[in-house]
Order: sequence, then structure tokens, then C-alpha cells
Amino acid sequence: MKIAVHCLDNPGAVELRLKHYDAHKAYLSQGNVKTVISGPLLAADGETMIGSLFVFEAENVAEVEAFNAADPFNKAGIWGDVRIHPFNLRVDNRS
Repeated sequence: MKIAVHCLDNPGAVELRLKHYDAHKAYLSQGNVKTVISGPLLAADGETMIGSLFVFEAENVAEVEAFNAADPFNKAGIWGDVRIHPFNLRVDNRS
């Protein structure tokens, strides 16, 4: 099952995000759920990171909720708003 995770950072979290970036990337690479795609959400300037977007492959939503709760970004209090939903992939234009 694919599961989308949309996280918005707390205001002023860019410095804290950068501090925990390596731990976050390492966590994703060794996680018990497969990351299909992921990356930072950006402000209108196209540069300032304001959140994170993921699509995971997992058995169920609860598995992704637990995985997300243990993410170093979440533990550091970077994300202020987290939304997790099942995702029905209908179009994938990646080659």
C-alpha cells in the first residue's frame, strides 16, 4: 500500500532542519518502510525549505505513523503539521 505523508515545518525551523538533516536522511535509508519518493517542500521563493513530502510503501497506515513518529525531524520538533493518508497512484510518468 502506498501512503503519502505531508509535513509542514514549524515557523523558523530551517536552521534546526539543517542540523538534523544527516540523521533524517540516514533514518530514511535504513527504515522498515520503503521510501518511494521524498523531498523538501519549498516556499514560494523556490529555495526555502518549509516541510517534507513522502510517498512510502508499507503494509498499513499505522506502520507509517510509527515510522514517521521516530523520524529525527519529528523528534526534534521540526514538523508542526503532519498529514498521513493512503495514496492511490494512478499516474507515474517517471521513466
